[in-house]
Amino acid sequence: MKKIIGILLAVIVIIALGFVGWLLLGRDPTSFAGGSTVALDDYQAGTVSGVPAQLASADSVKRGEYLAHAADCQACHTAPGGIPFAGGFAFNMPFGTIYSTNITPDRDTGIGNYTDAQFLAAVHKGIRADGEKLYPAMPYASYTYMTDADVLAIKAYLVTLPPAHAPAKPDQLSWPFDQRGLLSLWSAAFNTDERFRPNTGQSPQWNRGAYLAEALGHCGECHTPRNLVFALDNHRKFAGAVTAGWHAYNISSDKNSGIGDWSDEDIYLYLSTGHANGHGGAAGPMGEATDDSLSYLVPDDVHALVTYLRSIPAHATDLPRTVTTAAPASHKEGVADVDPRGEKIFAGACASCHDWTGVSPVTGYATLTGVRAVNDPGATNVAQTVINGVNRTTADGRIFMPAFGQGYSDDDIAAVANYVTARFGAKGAHLTGKDVANLRKQAAQQPHPPEANNG
Repeated sequence: MKKIIGILLAVIVIIALGFVGWLLLGRDPTSFAGGSTVALDDYQAGTVSGVPAQLASADSVKRGEYLAHAADCQACHTAPGGIPFAGGFAFNMPFGTIYSTNITPDRDTGIGNYTDAQFLAAVHKGIRADGEKLYPAMPYASYTYMTDADVLAIKAYLVTLPPAHAPAKPDQLSWPFDQRGLLSLWSAAFNTDERFRPNTGQSPQWNRGAYLAEALGHCGECHTPRNLVFALDNHRKFAGAVTAGWHAYNISSDKNSGIGDWSDEDIYLYLSTGHANGHGGAAGPMGEATDDSLSYLVPDDVHALVTYLRSIPAHATDLPRTVTTAAPASHKEGVADVDPRGEKIFAGACASCHDWTGVSPVTGYATLTGVRAVNDPGATNVAQTVINGVNRTTADGRIFMPAFGQGYSDDDIAAVANYVTARFGAKGAHLTGKDVANLRKQAAQQPHPPEANNG
């Protein structure tokens, strides 16, 4: 009996160690490429980190401004309607809410008293000036790949901003997630605390794209699924995930559920403008990433991102292939067996811009045909767009869709989302009012009036 128990314990230990090893092997975001890597100082093929050639001679503040945009600092450190970089943005997690902190140069509530070493520790290791660990909602496990020079250039820019007195909001987390001490274990396992190492088997453009995507843009923080302990699972890199109530879609090279059948120009336009004909436009967090970050990149850097994205291994998901043909022009054709309330709401609030065909007579940004969100039978982003609207400023002007979240009940929003996916997508959704209420909670940055949640 003792021998059998010993064998069982040994098997359990081996399985446990194997699982831990599998988790740890998923830390490296560029391991899929294989080949050899070298320290940046030893890489002779081209410039990978820092700013593009156009800004190479600029002062540290100007370089830091570009890098702060590339790292998308403003999006997470600015509350809706709040002072830029003053914090207060809510990350609604399954285990509670975390608020971003003030990174203006205010000496009492911001980073005004941070030394260079303290700022580097915060960005690379997730350690605050007082020695406490930051929650990985601050993507330091990605930022750790940034060079010291780039991090300090960002600091040089941030300290030129107007200081804002904005005390940190207390996080609202359930036990044991409210125990910051546990974060040391998480960081030890999943934060490599290493700077980016170029791959000698890849082109300089690929390496530049990898640095932009992994060290600065931290694309995986939204687009890569997470493992059981909320670390990125790079075994399914860029395969898509739901973040803050929005679906960050598959951007691997899979041709059906990823971006494998997009042209290079499609990807370039979507990244730089938040829209590509035949694929729709960005909204929610991706819209913010475009407007606050990606649209500021020079064309060479966007092309480098395209090169890197093209190399990501294909990961298939269960999303159906996107429908690219227009719906019938008559509202009486094309869809059946759906809640008539959805059709009625679409007729009154949506058809004038989106048309019954799904091809907008107003602007290509409002065309629904070919849009991934419309072909998602979960209808997550369709519902969130109806709730929150779209309010973006692009090089082509303002892109605006009113938010209907306070004017329609949860059941109303579910009905119109189900109708839109059924009429213009591959498969109709089956959202309920309860589903919509849950989506509101995940994405909410400020409370909705009670009457907005009466579905």
